[in-house]
Amino acid sequence: MPSDAAPPPTDAPDVSPYDALLLVGFGGPEGPDDVVPFLENVTRGRGIPRERLVEVGAHYDLFGGRSPINDQNRALLAAIREDLAAHGIDLPVYWGNRNWDPYLDDVVTQMARDGVRRAAAFVTSAYSSYSSCRQYRENLAGAAGAAAEAGLEPPVLDRFRVYFNHPGFVRPNVEAVLAALRELPEEARAGARIVFVTHSIPTSMNDGSGPTGDAYRSQHLDVAGVVADEVARTTGTTHAWDLVYCSRSGPPQVPWLEPDVNDHLAELSAAGVPGVVLAPIGFVSDHMEVIYDLDTEALATAAELGLPAARAATAGTHPSFVSLARDLLLERAAVERAAAAGVDAPGAELPDRPALGDLGPCWDRCAVDCCPNPRQWQPVAGGVDA
Repeated sequence: MPSDAAPPPTDAPDVSPYDALLLVGFGGPEGPDDVVPFLENVTRGRGIPRERLVEVGAHYDLFGGRSPINDQNRALLAAIREDLAAHGIDLPVYWGNRNWDPYLDDVVTQMARDGVRRAAAFVTSAYSSYSSCRQYRENLAGAAGAAAEAGLEPPVLDRFRVYFNHPGFVRPNVEAVLAALRELPEEARAGARIVFVTHSIPTSMNDGSGPTGDAYRSQHLDVAGVVADEVARTTGTTHAWDLVYCSRSGPPQVPWLEPDVNDHLAELSAAGVPGVVLAPIGFVSDHMEVIYDLDTEALATAAELGLPAARAATAGTHPSFVSLARDLLLERAAVERAAAAGVDAPGAELPDRPALGDLGPCWDRCAVDCCPNPRQWQPVAGGVDA
């Protein structure tokens, strides 16, 4: 039976110098017995008592002791492979996690065994901070070290630029907010407030984020404004919006970014706001922070307040987000070829670097002091200090 699928193009885009793409995830438990060991991996070196980890792990019990994040990454991995093939790009795509199987150390070692020499790394985190960028780069460097310890030549690992303002990430978030607005009662829509939510981090970490500080908060504010403006352009209605935070942890005497989403919902209700859309702009898929902190806690708070609320979807496997991986791959490959040839060499023109909002496209290689480790310096991949 003939296939209805269009054949791949005959002229394959140039992805050199890369011979592989690496999808880099956070990782998550896949069963009840995995929960505490996973949390121990995440918090290693922080001195958090096991009893506290058991307490936090109880959140996973509501979902069968399983995080959705690995399944999300499996779906994204399959979608990226399909997208590359459909565009004539014959490139192996690997997947490795920081904190759970498949571990980055094992995957990068396998890449070395497979003969991979240079890979582009697509990190499932869109913003700049230690925990959302540099820590991944530390793990990539550690994985390359593990391959070297196994007697193999590790591949060079280049992390894509952070992509919070890339159209491929912005578009799914705009569509998700529009869909969530339609879920609200009709009488609540026009005056509904868009509450953009991201993971809180210590204020000191935000102060050190990016090359000059405050990048984490500023990047969220920039893209939230872009999404809100596009929603207004599409609907003809301008919605007030806020940036709030979830998933605060750590000792209470250490300041973290605020306000908390639940506290903010109470304030909006007291102010007479008729409805809210919770837009998890800080997450690329339905992490535990989304399905517990928002779908469970925040929506329960809204219900108790009598405040109509709808949660917008994350980017997940939206076609625009899937194609973002290909766009960034081709962009970075062209950048590296131009750098190798010299920017004045024939054919060494730099590619377009699409970015929405006021901040522009971010740097490809991080500076030495970008998003510093709050505890101690560690080797990193993908920077000018690498």
